[in-house]
Amino acid sequence: MTAARIIVWRHGRTEWNASGLFQGQADVPLDELGRHQAASVARTLARKKPVAIVASDLIRARETAAPLAERTGLEVSLDKRLREIHVGSWEGLTPEQVAKIDPELAARYRRGEDVRRSPTGETVEEVASRVAEALEEFGGSAPEGSTVIAVMHGLAARVGVCRLVGFPPETWTRLGGLHNCGWISVERHSGGYWRIEEYNVQGAVEPLDPIS
Repeated sequence: MTAARIIVWRHGRTEWNASGLFQGQADVPLDELGRHQAASVARTLARKKPVAIVASDLIRARETAAPLAERTGLEVSLDKRLREIHVGSWEGLTPEQVAKIDPELAARYRRGEDVRRSPTGETVEEVASRVAEALEEFGGSAPEGSTVIAVMHGLAARVGVCRLVGFPPETWTRLGGLHNCGWISVERHSGGYWRIEEYNVQGAVEPLDPIS
């Protein structure tokens, strides 16, 4: 059995996203806009008729998955392998602050090198391996021809999908970052491999009501 499609959905916005802070695996909830994004996009993704929803266990992913679960009647399974890259001591800092405390690592990071995010964090390769393993597992255990939705984080989604479809690591930065509540759709080709059919798709999100 193999799913026909995996939709990899990034969580809605958090205050840390809006402030440009390194978030990593800090358990930061969605802000008001993020909750609105998740509820709006859930209407679109429910029409994909998923048979399963799996999410990172971090609260921003769980809160994003919740309105989709409500619309579909599905339970959300949690998997720590879908967490965002661990950034260790960089959590909660701006890039400018990181440059002051870890100038060498920060400089290599800005050059696009796959450096460990702080001395206690992860590398992109490590994240890609755990996420791709999880996605392959979810797709392989789903009913034939079905759709599975995996709710996770921006960098983890991008590099996990790149590893899943077989892109070499040196090409991973060629894909732009996912917008909050944007998604990637990968389909199972008849040849037995996964390929990207949509990238960074934006569901319809109505503007928030103005504060009176």
